[in-house]
Amino acid sequence: MDYKTIIGETEYKFEEKKSIFIGYIKHIESEYEAKKFIDDIKTKHHEARHNVYAYVIGNDMLIQRYTDDGEPRGTAGIPIIELIKKRGLTDIIVVVTRYFGGILLGVGGLTRAYVNGASGVIDKAKIVDRVLGKEISIIVPYEIIGKLQYFFDVNKIHVDNVLYEEKVIFKVRIEKIIVNKLLSDITDLTSNNFDVEISDDVMYFKNEGRYFLNNEIQ
Repeated sequence: MDYKTIIGETEYKFEEKKSIFIGYIKHIESEYEAKKFIDDIKTKHHEARHNVYAYVIGNDMLIQRYTDDGEPRGTAGIPIIELIKKRGLTDIIVVVTRYFGGILLGVGGLTRAYVNGASGVIDKAKIVDRVLGKEISIIVPYEIIGKLQYFFDVNKIHVDNVLYEEKVIFKVRIEKIIVNKLLSDITDLTSNNFDVEISDDVMYFKNEGRYFLNNEIQ
């Protein structure tokens, strides 16, 4: 169920034989979001000759849409969507806007230009893993704080929050596949002197060992 996607939105601009190409990429999770982004780009660049797009949605890449938007058939949309799949990305949309400069590029030149626009903007984007995870609350007596902090440090587990109440509550986010291993290790570490609360499954963005929800990404 894990897959690669991007966070945020990025653009990339270049000129090819007096035509201006502007590539855009954005994380999306529905066709509604994709269509809204396309409409926004078309509104922003209403004087552009072409706004070619391609998008892929779902961890299984089941939803795939593209258009050549007036360019010769097969020269723009298909090469972009094939590039997205080759990079192993999903839940993204790429739009490449073209302001025609008066010089025809030819079929091969068009394809290279649109692939360049898509490749350039993908290269600039922040690519992250999307993983199935859980938020774990580890509840321990105060005398075990040091042991647990050391355990998290050694195992490079980021602690999202610590609450000091009647007992101490460490809140961590981890991938679902390692929950049982984590709890087994903490059982051994604390001689089973802890309580635990486990959230429902959550899809996180994983970046540099930390886990984020969509609305937490800057």
